[in-house]
Amino acid sequence: MTEKSHRWIWVSLGGASITFHIWLIFSGLVPSLVSRPLHMALALPWVFVFASHGIFQRRFGLFLTIVGSLFCGFIALNESALSDQYGFISGSWQIMVGVGLILLTLEMARRTVSWPLPLITLLFVLYGLFGSHIPGEFGHPGLPFNSFLGTLVITEGGLWGKLTGVSVSVVAVFVIFGSILNAGEAGQGFMNIAIAAAGRLKGGAAKVSVLSSALFGSISGSASANVASTGMVTLPSMRQLGYPKRIAAAVEAVASTGGQIMPPLMGAGAFVMVELTGIPYTQIILAAALPAILYFATVWIGVNGYADRHDLKPYRDDMRPAFRTVIATSLFFAVPFAALLVVMFSGYTPQFAAACAIIIAALLLLTGTDLAFNLIRTRERLMQAAITAGRQISMIASIILCASIIVGILGMTGLGVKITSGILAFSGDSLWMALMLTALACIILGMEVPTTAAYVICVSVAGPALIDMGVAPILVHLFIFWYALLSTITPPVCGGVFIAASMVEENWLPVAGSAMSLGLGLYVIPLAIIRHPELTGLADAPIAALLTALQIGVGLALLGRGLTAPHVLPVRAALVAAGMLVIFLRVELFAA
Repeated sequence: MTEKSHRWIWVSLGGASITFHIWLIFSGLVPSLVSRPLHMALALPWVFVFASHGIFQRRFGLFLTIVGSLFCGFIALNESALSDQYGFISGSWQIMVGVGLILLTLEMARRTVSWPLPLITLLFVLYGLFGSHIPGEFGHPGLPFNSFLGTLVITEGGLWGKLTGVSVSVVAVFVIFGSILNAGEAGQGFMNIAIAAAGRLKGGAAKVSVLSSALFGSISGSASANVASTGMVTLPSMRQLGYPKRIAAAVEAVASTGGQIMPPLMGAGAFVMVELTGIPYTQIILAAALPAILYFATVWIGVNGYADRHDLKPYRDDMRPAFRTVIATSLFFAVPFAALLVVMFSGYTPQFAAACAIIIAALLLLTGTDLAFNLIRTRERLMQAAITAGRQISMIASIILCASIIVGILGMTGLGVKITSGILAFSGDSLWMALMLTALACIILGMEVPTTAAYVICVSVAGPALIDMGVAPILVHLFIFWYALLSTITPPVCGGVFIAASMVEENWLPVAGSAMSLGLGLYVIPLAIIRHPELTGLADAPIAALLTALQIGVGLALLGRGLTAPHVLPVRAALVAAGMLVIFLRVELFAA
């Protein structure tokens, strides 16, 4: 087949994935053992064939795709009968299907995000099978093989659990929304708005990176994707204006990381949080809003400090778009975004709001800033959106399916409860000690595991301990989610830094050092959230939330200047100390 025919195949598969996930929104109640296996089946060709290299790998990937589709189809077609087995798998064929699905899930994750996540998942599977032989508290009574396997693959207790449901019903829809937006003028609109707002300022090119990444990252939900996309524009601009390589790369890595905590979308994290906490989506994004704003404000202040130290230039006049262009391009993302928020805050579900926004965004693909209808351009945009959506849905599905196995085993074996008890015992009922242990676990796990998976695993094992100590669930989830992000900028495994450093051909280590200074909010703000719960109360007590944000913002400003500005060492040390004091000083604003 020709390259052109290959592309039409992937466009068709991407279109099928888009159609399926949008159809689920309007189709009413579809059984989980139908929708979730079909979701996996649609992801298989993208992982095993689309991303393959070489003829042998592609042919073997096609074989795995066919086998996996048959297994998923078996589950979907026999949903009613399998439900009546109450999690007890029977017969050699069902055993083969169950084992095959687990192995395929591990391989999907390996091909998507490398070996650490499937390896951790495999260790959990082995624990479920053989943990009865472990002496002491961390052993379990034993699980019959047929029951263990059946719970994982023919019930909603493993592969097809709540997390996979989030991937199917919500995350995939927002991925489609982002793909359609970026296929048109919206991506350039992000950049033009950022340049218009910050391009004239000191360190303007770096500040454009901060703003554009905040806007784009709220949709992409991936630091790596954010660096690779916005960095293609911002990094050459910064280098052209004479910015040091390490500073340019650090700014892009830190700003792109913040996209994952930026409402209203927050990548997949917000939707997983909804499922795990039972808290409405609107409450979660309101709780996350002020901490996210503080993060980007801190990065902004750090850029000012580096601008003073290195004389970072603003954008030249010839590098800035015309005002008319800014307005025209910004409408291509502002209108769908406005529709999304209006529908969502009118009381409809996030997925229904996203579906409405998708329709509007798709209609905007019919034209451009020239207001002309171009059939060839529209067709190309739709094809690009279909391929991008299919690929990104499959990537997230691979991660979440793997994480679902871990969560299922934690529940079956009681390991989560045992770890919770261990944390409580080791910390001596000290909340801050428990927080430090949890943070350390998040950092270590996040070094090798994607953010969403690291968050899910950590919150499953450590979250209950923090909740038992009296911390509100929303605070626990935000704390763990933020710390799961640290690996993107923290050595030794700092994915965002690696990508940004390679794009400017700089050694990653100095980039990581600058990134940690600029991204200090990622280390401090989660602790401030626990210290000042009012920060997340924008919906219920907005004045207290805003005053608390002001206090923490002043502290972060002092801290940021101390780490980045060209002051003598004693002054910098004093600023850092004063910043920490202001951040963690407890002021009872409304004391009786």
